[in-house]
Order: sequence, then structure tokens, then C-alpha cells
Amino acid sequence: MRLALFVACYAAFGGLYFAAFGRTGALVWPFIAAVVVSSVLSLKLLAPQRERFAQVVEARATRATTNFEKRRAAEDAD
Repeated sequence: MRLALFVACYAAFGGLYFAAFGRTGALVWPFIAAVVVSSVLSLKLLAPQRERFAQVVEARATRATTNFEKRRAAEDAD
């Protein structure tokens, strides 16, 4: 999703750059602008996905820790 956001920003800034300056010049400035703007937008727009991912990872880590402790307790009991 972050890559799609970057590509959309780059296409928008590239289009504006071509409209303003024509085919002269490098596309470095639209690239830099797209990197900065997409980074800032991703902080705000992709926050819910980051939160869900963090919850999934936390749940998986909790299950792994619980299973490890069960195996450890069973091994100590033997």
C-alpha cells in the first residue's frame, strides 16, 4: 500500500512537472517530492493497517510464549 501511495504521488508530481516544464529537465525533483509527500501521507493514512498488524504480531508472540512455557513446564515435570 505504501508503494502504491508513492507511485500515485510520483505520477501526480511527474504530471505537474511535465505540464509546467515540458520534457526538459530530469524527473529527480518530482521523485524527491513524491518521497517526502508519500512518507508524510503514509504516517496518517496507513496508521490503521499498522495497528492491525501490530495486534496480530502481539497475539502471535503471546501464543508462542504461552506454548513455550507449557512445554517448559511439562519438561520440568518429567
